[in-house]
Amino acid sequence: MSAGEENFEAGTAEIASLDTIAAISTPAGRGGIGIVRLSGPESVSIAAQMVRLRAPLEPGRARLAEVLDPEAPGGVIDEAVVTYFQAPHSYTSDDSVEIAAHGSPVVLNMLLREAIGLGARLAEPGEFTQRAFLSGKLDLTQAEAVRDLIDAQTVAQARLAASQMGGALSRRVQPVKQALLELIALLEAGIDFAEDDLSVAGDEEILRRIEGVRTPLVALEASFAHGRVLHDGLTLAIVGRPNAGKSSVFNALVERDRAIVTPIAGTTRDTVTERISLGGIPLELVDTAGLREAADEVERLGIARSREAIADAAIVLLVVDATEPLHEEDVRLMQSLRGRSALVARNKVDLIGEPAVAGALPEGIAAIATSALTGAGIGDLRAAILALATGGAAAEPGMLTNLRQHKAVATALEGLADAEAAVAGGIPHEMLLLDMYRSLWALDALTGQTTPDDVLNLIFSTFCIGK
Repeated sequence: MSAGEENFEAGTAEIASLDTIAAISTPAGRGGIGIVRLSGPESVSIAAQMVRLRAPLEPGRARLAEVLDPEAPGGVIDEAVVTYFQAPHSYTSDDSVEIAAHGSPVVLNMLLREAIGLGARLAEPGEFTQRAFLSGKLDLTQAEAVRDLIDAQTVAQARLAASQMGGALSRRVQPVKQALLELIALLEAGIDFAEDDLSVAGDEEILRRIEGVRTPLVALEASFAHGRVLHDGLTLAIVGRPNAGKSSVFNALVERDRAIVTPIAGTTRDTVTERISLGGIPLELVDTAGLREAADEVERLGIARSREAIADAAIVLLVVDATEPLHEEDVRLMQSLRGRSALVARNKVDLIGEPAVAGALPEGIAAIATSALTGAGIGDLRAAILALATGGAAAEPGMLTNLRQHKAVATALEGLADAEAAVAGGIPHEMLLLDMYRSLWALDALTGQTTPDDVLNLIFSTFCIGK
């Protein structure tokens, strides 16, 4: 038996000794089907007391059953399908039973109370997945992907989470860890044979190997730019002077008449928000009140909220009227966006043709000619927003998607940088190894091998109950 198999069997034995947990695994509310899940050594015996099976339970097979009414001996309150997953061939590696009844909250809560009364314990948030992690069925990046898949709001997010659940990030990290381990072993051997005056590796060889580890980690760290926005989404504030067409551009991006549009300047008095998917990225659009000298108190409050939206947004889209010369307020806004992720939409080009505005823009801010009325340029505007959101990076397998993952890779790179500096400074290999191990432990933390319990508890506490 290999070391990995031994670890897996040990993890399975540890989980099997735990108590039995139960929870409703389907969302709150009414539905066609609702599932109560049990996991632990007493799952089968508890489930057998809650239902009347039409055939004995067998691993991996679904069985029709009648749900017994605990308050009416011999009475039946529902029909269900009961599935038994035998350890270690279950999600948690422990004996597990799923009772799929009709999705009545009354019936599901009755089943859950009955399970607890028969000896089960209400599961903590994420406890099923935590047991899967502790038993070795999932590493930490895969466990996080379970939560991400549940929370996915776009197809692209679901695909990314499914890829991570399949171990894409783990597979990307594993060769880097292996190369780092081989370098550590080489340095350890050099220390062991130092008294024999045997040179196991010179400085050039060590630096070459460090670079071989560093290069893929740099690429992995760079994937965070796209992975983060795909995972978390962004906010885009649409700003500009009254009557520039902000709400019309907003509606064109949303593809429905979400904001009120009239020829009267100052129609939008408050922020209007809508969430869309752009290239798979969740994007919250914020239509704001026109920026000008306010005529009344209501408009002043709206303009104040507009300026707050500009400050909070990840991307700012400034809409200007192509039929008029740039106003002083337009120029001030452009200057204030210097260094920000920003775009300019020269709207209403259907009235004048293609505008030329490049010379008026601060460096780094692109202008897109649009017509919210005809739809001209809206596709280009979407593409420009997407490129700005992702930094031009394309989606790739095994991306970093959260700050914990990014911090682990950044720490590993810091350790490698310190190791390179140590080699250049002629530092003894014993000290160099400290930097190497720091990088290795950071990569271990990425997948969960050396993650402290308090971090694990924090991660799994963000899951929903029943998963």
